[in-house]
Amino acid sequence: MLTNTFKYHLVNSRFTVVKRMGCTVVVGGFWGDEGKGKIISYLALKDKIDVCVRTGSVNAAHTIYYDGKRYALHMVPSTFVYDKCRLLIGAGANIHIPQLLKEIRETNVESRIGVDKQTSIIEPNHSATDKSDTHSRRIGTTGWGVGPAIQERAKRTAKLANDIPDLKRFLTDVAEEANAAIDTKKTVLLEGTQGLMLSLFHGSYPYVTSRDTSAAAVCSEAGVGPSNVDTVLVVCKAFITRVGSGNLPGELSKEDAIRQGWFETASGTGRERRSAPFNFELARKVTKINGATEVAVTKLDILYPNSKEATVYNELSQEAKKFIEQVEKATGAPVTLIGTGPGALDIIDRRGS
Repeated sequence: MLTNTFKYHLVNSRFTVVKRMGCTVVVGGFWGDEGKGKIISYLALKDKIDVCVRTGSVNAAHTIYYDGKRYALHMVPSTFVYDKCRLLIGAGANIHIPQLLKEIRETNVESRIGVDKQTSIIEPNHSATDKSDTHSRRIGTTGWGVGPAIQERAKRTAKLANDIPDLKRFLTDVAEEANAAIDTKKTVLLEGTQGLMLSLFHGSYPYVTSRDTSAAAVCSEAGVGPSNVDTVLVVCKAFITRVGSGNLPGELSKEDAIRQGWFETASGTGRERRSAPFNFELARKVTKINGATEVAVTKLDILYPNSKEATVYNELSQEAKKFIEQVEKATGAPVTLIGTGPGALDIIDRRGS
């Protein structure tokens, strides 16, 4: 069984393999919806992830198909599919208490989930403010109340998890747990949400979310220093989608997106996703800013249907292989994981090969 043991360097135009440590950051490459939940759930099962820290907030859902069921998780880490993984929510995240408790029940993880005492709380008035604000509606907010909650935190008047009786049994020091796991050579994954083009700093402002979504920000929210991270895995879909307002280079009409098989709705909100072809220049930018050491490409089977459920690279058509090679050339990083279907194990795993 392959484990999370290798790292890649580009030497003389070829990727070579060297030994690596066990902390991986997973982030989205474009405007979210890239399939991070699928990739993370695969890593959880294949690499036996010991500890996972989810960052971000409730306005992003990660979709996992596992054991005949579909999960759209806004709060619980996607690694829940591995029953020995410790599940954590970082201090930089924002918690929507009813949604968190609902997901804990649905995934049956009460005995192994922890919430940092300094994680901030989304209160009902935050959601009401978000939904009634004209500017928030114009830029395409999800209405969960994340922006107003972050504003309150910046004013230093926010409630924290430590203030909520219903969360007492889950409270922990996430940074302490995550760093202790790294120090003892356990396998750790930091789960980012959304995508770099929704970053408050690096995205398509003002049509962005209310936080930074880069790999560096994920480390900050989890409380893990950059020198403790070995692998940055950027997840890109074989075509691009985004919800809400804002520019989308190369955007297709809804009719063309349906004809191509690219039309989707968001797993968390049900909103229609706008579609466009894969943008290689944008892929170069997002992998550079994130400091990507590896890239995952999902939904290759939508672009090339004859690759559906392939688990070996040589099963791909020449056209599909050429596309993967173009992604590697644009990003300067190896495409190590390729999604070929909706299931957690519908993956071509090229690590170490």
